[in-house]
Amino acid sequence: MKYILLVTTLLLIWSCGEEKVVQLPEINHSKINEITDVSAAYIFYDTTRPDSVELNRKNLISTTNWLVNVDKRLTLKQAIPKIILLQEKKRDAKFHKNEKSKNYYTCNNASLKNLGFIEFTNIFYFPEFPEHSDLTENKAAIAVNFNNDGSIIIINPSDKPAVKKTTAEDLLNNLKLLDISENNIYLHFHEDLTFQDYISYKSLLLKNNLKLLKISNQEFLYN
Repeated sequence: MKYILLVTTLLLIWSCGEEKVVQLPEINHSKINEITDVSAAYIFYDTTRPDSVELNRKNLISTTNWLVNVDKRLTLKQAIPKIILLQEKKRDAKFHKNEKSKNYYTCNNASLKNLGFIEFTNIFYFPEFPEHSDLTENKAAIAVNFNNDGSIIIINPSDKPAVKKTTAEDLLNNLKLLDISENNIYLHFHEDLTFQDYISYKSLLLKNNLKLLKISNQEFLYN
């Protein structure tokens, strides 16, 4: 089954006779523009709810590729717990499991005026900093903090100065300068960033051409 919709910036959903809207995050490019054999989940921005977030996952089929449609207005603090819930549901499935199926965020690819997709199958989110993680074991790891004021901080314990402030426009160039030895880069996102902010950064990082540095699949939120 192909996931084909006429979409600009809105995704319209009809559920139980009620029309709901997901404002999809926008990207300017994507390597993935078509996916087959899919089912979808929706994370709505709903101001009538105490936390302004609603998850609809009733149409998910465990053996398919999952398209997760997240409203771009939600903060990471609101959206990530729901995303973790979906990930755990699929990872913990004991029956009718398809190891080849993947998870994708649905985006509006503005350059193509169509859908684009960002895979997050193997991303592990930590809404609170854990006592034990790959980052705590690697004292020389590079951290990139995406702040809620639009600034980006690169922390490299092996460099002097160890802390460097940059922007989205210069981020990839600054990371390229550090691409001289094998190491991991860990991404930290302020929990008040919107899902649009998050997708914009993730889309940017997909353009990297790093050879020795590796972006970790563990991502952290902070406040």
